[in-house]
Amino acid sequence: MARLTDIVEYCDSRIKRSEIPDFPGAKNGLQVANNGEVTKIGAAVDAGLVPFEEATMQGIDFLIVHHGLFWNPPIPVVGPAYSKLRLLMEKNLAVYGAHLPLDCHPEIGNNAILAEKVGLKVVDWFLPYEGIHMGAVTEPPRSRSALREQLETLFPSTFIGIEYGPDTPRKVGILTGSGSSAIPHLVANGIDTFITGELKQEHFNVAQEQGLNLYLCGHYATEVFGVQALAQEVSEKFEIPYEFVKTECPL
Repeated sequence: MARLTDIVEYCDSRIKRSEIPDFPGAKNGLQVANNGEVTKIGAAVDAGLVPFEEATMQGIDFLIVHHGLFWNPPIPVVGPAYSKLRLLMEKNLAVYGAHLPLDCHPEIGNNAILAEKVGLKVVDWFLPYEGIHMGAVTEPPRSRSALREQLETLFPSTFIGIEYGPDTPRKVGILTGSGSSAIPHLVANGIDTFITGELKQEHFNVAQEQGLNLYLCGHYATEVFGVQALAQEVSEKFEIPYEFVKTECPL
């Protein structure tokens, strides 16, 4: 058993919560408290009713999520919002949100871990936002086909490849989750191959016109890594069990 305040303090420090900005309305850190004690850590991508229900059935009382409860604009606590908060209170489940801090973290961030899993070394960052950079730039892979094979293995049910770029990429960009905001910045940063979670239909034309390789691997699937890594660290530091709450999101 560990104290909630100690775990929150560790998480805040590890993700540099006070230093990393986020989108308007997003609230990183402790979003809902419990009775002050933690016996089991959980991690989930989304602060949804089903992940909350699964977490309580697994005996989790501190859940780290990437997409938290609070965004902009705020919503009334009715319908699903009421059901979620009621469940959290009744089941003593604390929720901790970590959005952009777990995208751009150089060690336990989604971008950094994805790069590591496909054998790429992060050498730079791009896509500036409020003093930080949200996307990673990596060294080139051995070949486009080798990179594609690794991505297909890592994301077997969500991978989509759009290949109009070079067979031998020169520079790879990574932005997990939604990658639309990065598209206008690729060519300017010399990136010819881009790994992300999801894009829009119009970006197929951009790939053709600008000679890009675009690899879509699933918004959810590319953002499991950060919460898993942070929860695993908390579990080891405070010597309490950890479990990932998987929801099989195909998007």
